[in-house]
Amino acid sequence: MKKLLFIACICFAAVAANAQRYAILDTKFILDKLPEYKEAQKQLDQFSTAWQKELDGLQNNLDKMYRDFDAEQVMLSDDLKKKREDELFNKEKELRDLQRKRFGFEGDLFKKRQELIKPIQDKVYNAVQKLAVEKGYDFILDKSEGITVIFADPKLDRSEDILKMLGASK
Repeated sequence: MKKLLFIACICFAAVAANAQRYAILDTKFILDKLPEYKEAQKQLDQFSTAWQKELDGLQNNLDKMYRDFDAEQVMLSDDLKKKREDELFNKEKELRDLQRKRFGFEGDLFKKRQELIKPIQDKVYNAVQKLAVEKGYDFILDKSEGITVIFADPKLDRSEDILKMLGASK
């Protein structure tokens, strides 16, 4: 274990000795200053609000159905009671399915975000790459969501060297 730590320290020192050039930027700040990003975010908010209103309406209808059922269930036959319970169950399922369709992982909101926001993010990323090449930066770090490397010169990647040192194959 000490040998592995020693090797890792030597690798780190060797990389640090090359005196890489780096820059820090804030992609959130950049995006917030772009008019097309603000417009895309506004459109996303409109879709989200409309879909939430749709879900709220369905939830209100479901709540009314439950209140009506609670008030009438003492007067219903077993068959009618079962039928109404099935209706309530199906309405709940429809509501959950629609929530998942609109706001779930890879739902409508996710797809709209990809459609509207991703091209703008790609535009920023391309500008970052261009800046890195023009100015000779080896690393560009993003401070908007903690420190994240958003560009690194591929020739500085020493992952394969570490794998060789550890005896792992590709």
